[in-house]
Amino acid sequence: MLRILLFGAMVATLPWLGARPVHAQGEEQTLVARIMAGVEERIATRELAAGARLPSIRKMAELHSVSNSTVVEAYDRLVAHGTIAARRGSGFFVAGRTEPLNLAAVEPRVDRAIDPLWIMRQSLETATTTLKPGCGWLPESWMPADAVRRSLRAMAKLPDIDLVSYGQVMGFQPMRVQLQRRLGERGIDTQINQIMLTESGSHALDMLFRVLLVPGDVVLVDDPCYFNFHGVLRAHKAQVIGVPYTPHGPDLEVFDRLAAEHRPKLYVTNSALHNPTGASLSPASAHRVLKLAAAHDFFIIEDDIYADFELDSLPRLAALDGLERVIYIGSFSKTLSAAARCGYVAARADWIEALFELKLVTMFGGTTLAAELLHRLLTNGGYRRHVDSVRVRLAGAMTETTRRLKAVGLTPWTTPRGGMFLWASLPEDMDSASVSRQALAEGIIFAPGNVFSVSQSAARYMRFNVAQCNSPRIFEFLRERIRDASK
Repeated sequence: MLRILLFGAMVATLPWLGARPVHAQGEEQTLVARIMAGVEERIATRELAAGARLPSIRKMAELHSVSNSTVVEAYDRLVAHGTIAARRGSGFFVAGRTEPLNLAAVEPRVDRAIDPLWIMRQSLETATTTLKPGCGWLPESWMPADAVRRSLRAMAKLPDIDLVSYGQVMGFQPMRVQLQRRLGERGIDTQINQIMLTESGSHALDMLFRVLLVPGDVVLVDDPCYFNFHGVLRAHKAQVIGVPYTPHGPDLEVFDRLAAEHRPKLYVTNSALHNPTGASLSPASAHRVLKLAAAHDFFIIEDDIYADFELDSLPRLAALDGLERVIYIGSFSKTLSAAARCGYVAARADWIEALFELKLVTMFGGTTLAAELLHRLLTNGGYRRHVDSVRVRLAGAMTETTRRLKAVGLTPWTTPRGGMFLWASLPEDMDSASVSRQALAEGIIFAPGNVFSVSQSAARYMRFNVAQCNSPRIFEFLRERIRDASK
């Protein structure tokens, strides 16, 4: 909240954010409408928070090359609509009531029918009969539902389990101790005060962006990358720049050039079993990325939520760096339960302290029940067998999906070292968005490439979740579309 208030105060003294000159063309009423629309857009996208001071009438007139009377009329209309308020002797301010943040309005909606928010909603809300090769999770039948039920029943019988109190802000301590041990197995040496539990991996990202970014900061992401990185960063008004991704990691030459040009605050990545490509960062690339981070003075968020699906583990950025510039996050939504939400952050102690304070004022406590449930599942001896079984099933599904895609005319981009994602391209001149749109009418949800791409350069690509590709109908549909396109 303090950061929000400070930003609102800063807006009052900064030049008009993102202003573009409006030349005196057409009727005066058109100029008034343009100024009103500009103010309303910046309020809707949270560039101007409730209580922020607008430029003076004279300043606004200069910025837009219009008369003072034009600005007076625009401001008067906005006051009449309740959008802004006039304070005698002080100027004009954004009204106290702010409309809900509309992420779709933050950037132009190139293809609203199949953008990331739409894909997430459809994947979560459509009927169980819908095929979902484009979703990002395992089939429910692959998850340990019986083990979850047994653990819930056992927890309910414990006389000392806390069912009504606020949990610890840092999170259920036995779970943090367990995570400390698990991170040590990955070569990430931590102290217990360097680990904090969150509601999920996405919650961890949101909190980190709140602590580390201010609107306008540059953040580098892989191109392509997990589409929700784009969404959360847009919500925080960051400037997102994509680095072309290769089967071994980001294109290091381009990475160096972009970092020198834009001076990013952060780089956000999946270093292993990358979403959407399935690739993993090579050791040589990992060392080079860390050198670039030191040379250009930026930090790295390493999202490693797919770690337990990896067949053979590669060194993590956090292990190589010792948590100096790297912040490591994870969760168990993909391996244990998406219903019992629990993620975590491992970072420098001073960053954890900042996250602690943010979590304290936004949540007050932690969700102990979910953390205790997952702790029981991790420590009762069955988790290792469960993930071993899932790895085997995923390996078989990866082989079979690769074979089927090649048979109908798609080309895999690389051979993943495990995990659920396979990145494949359609034949020349085919557009994955168009194919995905046609598939919706037949009850199939695909994930077209450009929803993952900042540069919109992945139009031919699609992400396939191999665990969700067991229906022949998926491949029959693709075969028909490719055949039709070749005619």
